[in-house]
Amino acid sequence: MSVAYIFLTDPVAETLEPFVHDDTEFVFERLDATGPRKLLEGPVWAFVDWVMDDLAGLEMCRRLRADPRINHAHITLVLEEDDLEDRRRALRAGADDYMIGPVDRTTVLDRVLALQAGQSDRHIGDRFQKGNLLIDMAALRAYWSSRPLDLRPNEFRLLRFFAENANQVLSRDALIAGLGKDEAPIDERTVDVWVGRLRRSIKAAGGGNPLRTVRSMGYVFDLT
Repeated sequence: MSVAYIFLTDPVAETLEPFVHDDTEFVFERLDATGPRKLLEGPVWAFVDWVMDDLAGLEMCRRLRADPRINHAHITLVLEEDDLEDRRRALRAGADDYMIGPVDRTTVLDRVLALQAGQSDRHIGDRFQKGNLLIDMAALRAYWSSRPLDLRPNEFRLLRFFAENANQVLSRDALIAGLGKDEAPIDERTVDVWVGRLRRSIKAAGGGNPLRTVRSMGYVFDLT
């Protein structure tokens, strides 16, 4: 079964149960100014409130469009009232469309299912590039200075998550949660094994050792 993600800045997201439709599970997640905290492998919809606790909805739209983890999302700005100028500002900030709030589970699912029929997965053809690292999501390949990295599927996903959260200390628990593996539990020892293999692959491609261990805390992927 495939997974589609529905992000809401409204705290109600934390209370909404998943919904299954045509072999796709639609999972609700809370979205804040820091962006998603897990690896996203499927269609993404984001419903952004016009007014948020820590920043304006318009600024949140701009951040999402600049964030390689989620810039492929279909963004709906949730307006407080039907104002023509607000609608125009929403679209200029990067929103795909808008709706009048408040939102609830039924309203959001109706909107997502209606959009899904005519929307292709824009994430499939994406490439993520930062510094010497290039990740081709469509081909499931990664390159360091144009040299291919020899990665198993789990190491590829781990590299992607590290790259999307570069220069941040990630605990082993954060890595386990971020990878979002559902089929079997992951323990900290398994994460260490994957990190070791990933390090060796990057070194073999001439990338040195950008994966830095922070004692008692986790790992940092130093990437500029």
